[in-house]
Amino acid sequence: MASPSSTKAAPTRSEGPRNGVDRFFHITERGSTVGAEVRGGLTTFFTMSYIIVLNPLILGFVKDGSGSFLGGGDGTGANLALIAAATALVAGVMSILMGLVANFPIALAAGLGLNAVVAYSVAALPDMTWADAMGIVVLEGLIILILVLTGFRVAVFKAVPRELKVAISVGIGLFIAFIGFADAGFVRAGSGTLVQLGVNGSIAGWPLVVFVLGLLTAVVLVTKKVRGGLLIAIVGATILAVIIEVVGKIGAFDAVKNVTGWKLNVPALPDKVVDVPDLSLLGHFSLFGSISKIGVLAVILLVFSLLLADFFDTMGTMVAIGAEAGLLDEEGNPPKTQQILIVDSIAAAAGGAAGVSSNTSYIESASGVGDGARTGLASVVTGIGFLLAMFLAPVVNMVPSEAAAPALVVVGFLMVMQVTNIDWRDYEIAIPAFLAMIVMPFTYSITAGIGAGFIVFVVLKIAAGKAKVVHPLMWVTSALFVVYFALGPIKDALGI
Repeated sequence: MASPSSTKAAPTRSEGPRNGVDRFFHITERGSTVGAEVRGGLTTFFTMSYIIVLNPLILGFVKDGSGSFLGGGDGTGANLALIAAATALVAGVMSILMGLVANFPIALAAGLGLNAVVAYSVAALPDMTWADAMGIVVLEGLIILILVLTGFRVAVFKAVPRELKVAISVGIGLFIAFIGFADAGFVRAGSGTLVQLGVNGSIAGWPLVVFVLGLLTAVVLVTKKVRGGLLIAIVGATILAVIIEVVGKIGAFDAVKNVTGWKLNVPALPDKVVDVPDLSLLGHFSLFGSISKIGVLAVILLVFSLLLADFFDTMGTMVAIGAEAGLLDEEGNPPKTQQILIVDSIAAAAGGAAGVSSNTSYIESASGVGDGARTGLASVVTGIGFLLAMFLAPVVNMVPSEAAAPALVVVGFLMVMQVTNIDWRDYEIAIPAFLAMIVMPFTYSITAGIGAGFIVFVVLKIAAGKAKVVHPLMWVTSALFVVYFALGPIKDALGI
């Protein structure tokens, strides 16, 4: 495994014959093997597969401004299987495209956070329909694609100081570890405190025991450098969870009736293995329908808020993945930056066109990198996993979040190790770096952390009389972040 603090290319291997797959993905050149890529791709898939269940739960129970559920429904919610199938399809196709075009070990799926914004802040607006809301997502994706093709998005990325890029990666490490703890229910909202350990400050219930044992297994295997350690931990924890559920009948989590239940999937043996997907949700969007409903200005503000989140989330994610894989150059840039951003932009529009919200690069891909992935072959494997999941949804649903979450915590540790690459004696970079790191987990937003770091960096350079050393694009992006953070008051002032 390449050092997570490395910004140089992975070591090159020259021994042994190279087949077509090896040559196409440069597997040997990046110090990997086909086996490691397959293993890493599977690890990423199992770590991300929760989105097939979670995206329908977020989008499926919100009525749009016309009083309808996404893709129809029975009056109590949308057809969740419909949303799940489209979610898996887009994630599968876009992850494979990322692997083939950009040769980078990063997978894509419906963006968490963005899907909630689309559901609660866009689709629910008066007179808006789900088709109108998804049209706004498509518009945002097309605009961000134009920004990539014109070179603006790449130029902004390269204008960011190297140490701020490191801080973004470290912040994402803290964020992804926090996601792991929260997804498993190890960290929850407290009574009298913002957060607390488990249930009433203790590790109560078998699901939490599965998480703890899975985490201990993962850290031991990773420490001992066992190949596929994270995947082994996920599979082992899942098997244990299934046995516990069969014997103990734990059931699903309920904030009132069953606080010690499984947080997302109940790990029961499926009644059937294969199910035929319904893909009729594809094409459920209206590109300009929202303009007649809420006006041009409101549409512009909504597109801007989605665009800025997509714009910088992916930048932070690809830096973090590249650093963990040892693929960054001396300036902290990953290979084929342009291609990575092009595929990510297409994914944003594709998610809207499929009616399942904007798709984006997933930081959970770091779990696969932590398990050996170094090339786009891993992304192809992850994508195939999503495509199969359309038919094998019952099997995917066997993996509870308590079994997959330990991988996120371990990967978070690996990413935080990069913190040694920041000069903590230089307050002008250390303070922006620190804020970028802590704001991400504290606000549950990569974009907010990047924005805080950018703005404070510029302010400190001005205060030190060094405004001239700030790259012009850092001025532009920092100003945009000021607008982004002030969107609430701006909308209130405009009555939107």
